[in-house]
Amino acid sequence: MLIPKGFRFAVAAAEFRKAGRNDLAVLYSTVPAVAAGVFTTNLFKAAPVLVAQENLAASRSMRAIVVNAGQANACTGEEGVVNCKVSLELAAEALGVQPAEMLPASTGVIGVHLLMDKWREAMPQIARSLGQTSALEAATAIMTTDSFPKLASARMAAEGGGEVRVLGMCKGAGMICPNMATMLGFILTDADVDPDLWQEIVAGCAAESFNRVTVDGDTSTNDCVIGLANGRSEVKVTRADMAPLVAAVDQVCQALAYMLVQDAEGGTKVARIEVQGAADAKDAELAARAVGNSPLVKTALFGRDPNWGRIAAALGRSGAAFDPDQVRIAIGGQVIFEHGLPRPGDLRALLGSALRRQDIPIDISLGTGEGAYVLLASDLTYDYVKINAEYTT
Repeated sequence: MLIPKGFRFAVAAAEFRKAGRNDLAVLYSTVPAVAAGVFTTNLFKAAPVLVAQENLAASRSMRAIVVNAGQANACTGEEGVVNCKVSLELAAEALGVQPAEMLPASTGVIGVHLLMDKWREAMPQIARSLGQTSALEAATAIMTTDSFPKLASARMAAEGGGEVRVLGMCKGAGMICPNMATMLGFILTDADVDPDLWQEIVAGCAAESFNRVTVDGDTSTNDCVIGLANGRSEVKVTRADMAPLVAAVDQVCQALAYMLVQDAEGGTKVARIEVQGAADAKDAELAARAVGNSPLVKTALFGRDPNWGRIAAALGRSGAAFDPDQVRIAIGGQVIFEHGLPRPGDLRALLGSALRRQDIPIDISLGTGEGAYVLLASDLTYDYVKINAEYTT
């Protein structure tokens, strides 16, 4: 795993969720870093989202991201905002920086306040572990129902020598259908980049990756993707030569987005739904999301049921404009519906091999125009229902 220059990590077992595991992490830059962020559009924005947006509005220079698992600190009113700011003050004192140089992120159960006594007790652990902790340990600390930590990295070779490194980590397995970014995601790089350009890169890559996944159709109150660029590589990136950095950040974001769907709560399948031939990109997205969020399609994927009619029905109610007689649907590379008619023969035998795989391509042509969209979606399983039916009980 490639670690960008000038970044350190710290963790603590604060017992926010369970005893005996780390559940608090700090991503720390040894020098001031340019910060960028995209945040949930859910109207019930969690306190850490509000505070992070406030801090970013005041300054684009940051030193650390502080992430806790266990309490979402969402729908907690003014007390939640105050507690969030106090948590940053505690962490800032432990790390020797200013609270305004830190961005918070939280994940957990909505309506649960931060446990401030445990925050105070955890600060000596944070101070001791800074620089002694790996990126993997930090990514593990922020997990909730995730079954594995999510990390990805990439490098960019600079003209004339030098190298830029990009590291990303995220958490998320359920409540995933982003409308900005998704879950909690963090992108770190040692590139030297202008604040506005860095914001453009982070937002653009999030839109093309995290915003194109769905597990269950739910957008969280706490969703955010935050990026820090500290310049320690001494490689200056400008708009004229930004393409390699964009490619590296996109590579990391795409890898993390895939992991989110791969690790869907109870999930066993990753469906790559590609819609082409729509009237425009908006119609293509409407069609893809109708299929990817359909419980009937998702349960069919889980059961390896070649029930293509569920896909057709989802397309028909998606709001996209098309002529049904021009639609073509293929699963696993096999065309199963076109010209208004199903393919004759035993579809279970034809698609059996494809439906047993983890990765299942679903290709749809609406036969209308040039609009296209790709969405990654999970299946829907018994375990998803069990996990979420008993989430707080």
